Amino acid sequence: MDILTAFGLSASAGLNAYIPLLALGLANRYTELVTLAAPFDALSDGWVLAALVVLLTVEVLADKVPAVDHVNDIIGTFVRPAAGAVLFGAATSGAVLQLDPRLALLAGALTAGATHGVKATARPAVTVSTGGAGNPVVSTLEDIAALTTSVAALVAPLLLGLAILAFAFLLALWWLRRRRPGAAGTHADT
Repeated sequence: MDILTAFGLSASAGLNAYIPLLALGLANRYTELVTLAAPFDALSDGWVLAALVVLLTVEVLADKVPAVDHVNDIIGTFVRPAAGAVLFGAATSGAVLQLDPRLALLAGALTAGATHGVKATARPAVTVSTGGAGNPVVSTLEDIAALTTSVAALVAPLLLGLAILAFAFLLALWWLRRRRPGAAGTHADT
């Protein structure tokens, strides 16, 4: 695996801790896409996979219920960066270019933490603006994004990297246009 896989899986963990862990464990156990080095190969153990399925089910259900989803996000503040750290470490442990394990764990925790921070910051706005009715929809979209990102990180990491760069470019372009004097949405002095 490579650094793009590591970033993709860790970012995905910021949305849902268990989807990328389960995807990586299943890919290691049932495909030739992934060969995890010890101790990360434990992710493909039958008992670990079963526990991940249970935890994923709890997270998916909890995240669809208003008020409970906020408690889930508080718990996720600790769980998601930890999952990101494990995923980054696992994805880079057998790579040709070896990273210092401390750096890998830190990069994974920061990546997942940043993604989780955006999610946890945006969710209260969704709650307020929709009276909580939009939370299950947004949660489902987050789960789909986590699954898509996890699969892309495992199957086509370069494509995922290009998609992230394109998204960042479009976001920067939008931001610059928004800040330009006289642009729609800005207030000009009169």
